[in-house]
Amino acid sequence: MDLSVQKRDTVGRNVKALREQGLVPGELYGKGLENIHVAVPAKEFKKVFKEAGENTVVTVLLNENKYPVLIHDVSYDRLTDEVASVDLYQVRMDEKLRVAVPIEFIGVSLAVKEKGGVLVKPLQELEVEALPLDIPHNLTADISVITEIGQSVHVKDLAVPKTVRVLVDADAVVATVTAKVTEEEELAMQQAAAGGVETVKVETEEKKAEREAAGAAEAAPAEAGK
Repeated sequence: MDLSVQKRDTVGRNVKALREQGLVPGELYGKGLENIHVAVPAKEFKKVFKEAGENTVVTVLLNENKYPVLIHDVSYDRLTDEVASVDLYQVRMDEKLRVAVPIEFIGVSLAVKEKGGVLVKPLQELEVEALPLDIPHNLTADISVITEIGQSVHVKDLAVPKTVRVLVDADAVVATVTAKVTEEEELAMQQAAAGGVETVKVETEEKKAEREAAGAAEAAPAEAGK
């Protein structure tokens, strides 16, 4: 996957002119590479980024040079939500990297569809270690194996290539189905919570009364001695 860029001299606030031309200011850097200011065609970048994400190697083309990079960071304009700047990090193809790989959930859980359970996804991505070309674009979690409420899919259940080392506990839960809370149960929990607050309030008032009574008792002998 290629991404053509051009070198830029415009920096600072002047990059606004680049954006008006449909270009995104970027930085190309990495081990053994001096930082290069670049401009990236916005439309081309969006297309490549949608396909590659942040964990697939992209070949940056600058003049006659080629740089294997990961799209390391993307910032967005808070008002327009358009890409404001990008960081392109050159990688060594013989050096392992640690990156976060998104999890794609596939299938339909019968525990949800037929038994009214609620699907919970504690993990949306996994940190892995691999050579750049071995980094998977995503990892799939098949939730169709969850047929009963309370069952789960764990990290160890995912199909991970042998060239990839997962840096998350194998028993960590990726997806699980829990029972749906009824309106009665929710109301009961709310009442219990309210009762707990009321109890604390009553106990506090009792403590206050005890302190006042104790203070009055201590003051009585002093008044009698006058």
